[in-house]
Amino acid sequence: MSSPITSTTASAGSRRAALTDPGYQAFVILRAGFTVAPILFGLDKFANLLVDWPTYLAPWVDDILPGSAQDVMYAVGVIEILAGLVVAVAPRFGGWLVAAWLGGIIVNLLTIPGHYDIALRDFGLLLGAVALARLAQHYRSARSPR
Repeated sequence: MSSPITSTTASAGSRRAALTDPGYQAFVILRAGFTVAPILFGLDKFANLLVDWPTYLAPWVDDILPGSAQDVMYAVGVIEILAGLVVAVAPRFGGWLVAAWLGGIIVNLLTIPGHYDIALRDFGLLLGAVALARLAQHYRSARSPR
């Protein structure tokens, strides 16, 4: 039978060990990045401080969705904020959600001449989101009793 002091010391030791694991460090970095970035980009869809977001919406997408391109960007902003929050709470699912969302953004960007560089950048982000989901699965499995 272990005492509360022994179990507290063991859990503190295992937390320190986890923080020295480069794979776990990568997981924490990706989780933080894919939590904060979508939330900030989502918020900016309402302010257009970083860029004029409606110019990144393909005309064919604007034609099939109701409202103006800015109205679409408001909806995109809400989705991105929610995606960031999902990554914070459930990174195994959130990583795949962000990867899928980025896939849609890439398709949109590839249909706008002159935006191929941004599509390529977003493909790199998609790979990072997949890596986050896989690392989240690994570190969840590592914590679960077998």
